[in-house]
Amino acid sequence: MTEHETIRSSVAIRNKTDFEDLFKANYSSLCAYANSFLKDVATSEDVVQEVMFRIWMGRENLVVTSSIHSYLFRAVRNGCLNVLKHLDISDHYKDQVLTHGADQHSKGQDTVIYSELQMKIHKAIDLLPAERKKVFILSRYEGLSYQQIAERLGISVKTVENQIGKALQFLRVELAEYLPLLIILVDFLNDN
Repeated sequence: MTEHETIRSSVAIRNKTDFEDLFKANYSSLCAYANSFLKDVATSEDVVQEVMFRIWMGRENLVVTSSIHSYLFRAVRNGCLNVLKHLDISDHYKDQVLTHGADQHSKGQDTVIYSELQMKIHKAIDLLPAERKKVFILSRYEGLSYQQIAERLGISVKTVENQIGKALQFLRVELAEYLPLLIILVDFLNDN
């Protein structure tokens, strides 16, 4: 047995129970770690859920060459750095617009683009399965916590977490080409 096989077998995720154990044992500490970078609880949870979702989806090919905890924290750190990089790009765009004087025409164009993106987002959300869509809307548009959603729908918090993770993954894929522009426009329009 090689070193990689030994390490791999020690973190093997053979079934949902293995994954749930890994998730439960690390979720809170990973969210706290992500929040130390991002200073935003919801975004921190999104990053951790994305990492855990990628682990679940790639579980059959997962090879960890360090401890699973080091692997998880490194993956969350990298996810946070990606979020921060997108925020830097957004800030740079806003600085450029402010430096070069954003006139009403430019703001009008941004508003039209923003409206078109909103329409694409709503269409993508409409493609979600009914229950996943309901959970996502309660979380993102009504601002309910996972616990509140679970209570309202009579499901477990874990089910809410899974549904949100799957919805975010789907939307990231569905809206991948629009995501950078969306981040920039939302930040710009919120500041004006």
